Amino acid sequence: MQPTLAMTGATGFVGRATLRQAVEAGWHVRALTRRTQEARDGVTWIAGALDRPDSLAEMAAGADALLHIAGVVNVPTRAAFEAGNAVATANVVEAARGAGVQRFVHVSSLAAREPGLSHYGWSKARAETIVEASGLDWTIVRPPAVFGPGDTEMLDLFRMARRGLMLIPPRGRMSAIYVDELARLLVALAAERHARVRQTYEPDDGQPGGWSHRGFARAIGRAVGRDRVATLAVPAPLLHAGGRLDMLVRRHRAKLTADRARYIAHPDWVAAEGARPPPDLWRPAVDTADALAETVRWYRQEGWL
Repeated sequence: MQPTLAMTGATGFVGRATLRQAVEAGWHVRALTRRTQEARDGVTWIAGALDRPDSLAEMAAGADALLHIAGVVNVPTRAAFEAGNAVATANVVEAARGAGVQRFVHVSSLAAREPGLSHYGWSKARAETIVEASGLDWTIVRPPAVFGPGDTEMLDLFRMARRGLMLIPPRGRMSAIYVDELARLLVALAAERHARVRQTYEPDDGQPGGWSHRGFARAIGRAVGRDRVATLAVPAPLLHAGGRLDMLVRRHRAKLTADRARYIAHPDWVAAEGARPPPDLWRPAVDTADALAETVRWYRQEGWL
C-alpha cells in the first residue's frame, strides 16, 4: 500500500523540492496550503494554516509520517517568531499525536544553537524543545544556508556577484547546502522508523570546515561567470545599524532587520562534524560548484538574474 506523508511548508522553497522528491519516491503527500493549488498527481492539498488545528488534524489523518518544514524567518517581533515557529510547532505536534502519527521529522535551523543571539534562533530552539518532549519518534534537522532554484534569500548575493562586488558579513565561517540535497535527506528520514529517531542532524555540502564568507562569495562569482569578484566585509556595528535603518524605512517589508543582522554577524554557522547524518543514510552527492551553476541557470531562465 502507498505510504502517506503529511507535510507543512510544501509551497515554500525547501518544501517544493521536498514535495517533488517525496512523490517521486512513492509517497502520497497530504500537504497543507493557505492558497488554492493546482491539482497534482500524488498530492492531496489541505486548505488551512498552522494556527488552525482543524486543518492540521485533517492533514495528519491517515499519515504514516509527518514532515514539518513550515516556519517564519523574517518577521518584525519576538511574539511573531514565537507564533510562527514555537506555537505553530506545538500545534503540528498535537495534530500528529491526535492522528496517531508516530514518525515526526522537524526542520529547524543552525540558529537554534544560539538562542540568545536572535529572536529567530530563540523561537527555533523553543520549537526543538517542544518536539523533543512530544513523545513522538522525532528527528530534527538543522540546515545551514540553503540555496538553489527558487530561492529569494540568497538571490541578492548572485546579483552582487554578477556586478563584481559582493558585500559579505564580518570574518567568520558558514556551511551551505543545495536545496535538492536537503530535500533528499528529509524524504529519507521520513521513511526511517527506528534507527534514526530522537537524533538532531546538521547536514551540509561536505565542504571540510565549512566556507569562509569570502570563499563562498567567490564560488558564487565563478557560477555567474566571474573569475574574480571583489568582496567587502561589512563591520558588525555597520551591519547592526543597517538592520535598524531598514526597519525604519521599510518597516514590515524590511529584509535586513536588527534580528537578522545579529544572526548574520555571528562568526560560526558551520555544521558540527559530529552532527552530520550517518553516511549510510545520506551523504552529499552534488558538487557545490555544479549546484551553484544550476541555480544560476534557473535564475537566468526565470529572468531573476
